Amino acid sequence: MSTIYLILQLAWTFFVIGAFTIGGGYAMLSLIQNQVVTEHAWISESAFTDIVAVSQMTPGPIGINSATYVGYNVLLNATGSQFLGICGSLTATLALMIPSFVIMLLIVRFYEKFRTSKLYAGTMGWLKPTVVGLIGAAAVILIIKTTWTGGVPSVQVVSENFPDWKSWVLLGGAFVAGFWGKVNPIYIILAGAVAGLLLY
Repeated sequence: MSTIYLILQLAWTFFVIGAFTIGGGYAMLSLIQNQVVTEHAWISESAFTDIVAVSQMTPGPIGINSATYVGYNVLLNATGSQFLGICGSLTATLALMIPSFVIMLLIVRFYEKFRTSKLYAGTMGWLKPTVVGLIGAAAVILIIKTTWTGGVPSVQVVSENFPDWKSWVLLGGAFVAGFWGKVNPIYIILAGAVAGLLLY
């Protein structure tokens, strides 16, 4: 596969994701995972999980951050060139942002005119549970991994995406600290980094 073809394929993939994702970055994750891990096999399931973790910790929307990291990894792994990896980052990021930017411009332009419309209210009522489902799908994808064995018929094997029981303990501790303890998320991230270094 030529580098130019790969860049065009990357651009088209993220353009489609940006055009058809409703609900923000978390809703994008299941679509990104399906395309880059399952459909194109550009990166592994574990690498995608790492990318999501880094995207969550770095400033900016998680969907755009994920596109940036995925684009870099895909081109770097395919060519071994850091420059082309940066080109992959720019390609995936811009391709993801352009449709959303154009759609938002159109929505802002016509919002005042249609915000009292029954059709608008009905569409929003339909979209809200869809967004919740997409975010839930992203959560499930990060917790479990699915592989297909060869043969006819192929067999679906589902296993945990978490490496071991220590990961579940860290998850539980972070949830308790954030939900009940109201601990600042920055402190939770730093504590998780330190715990990860000590445990692994």
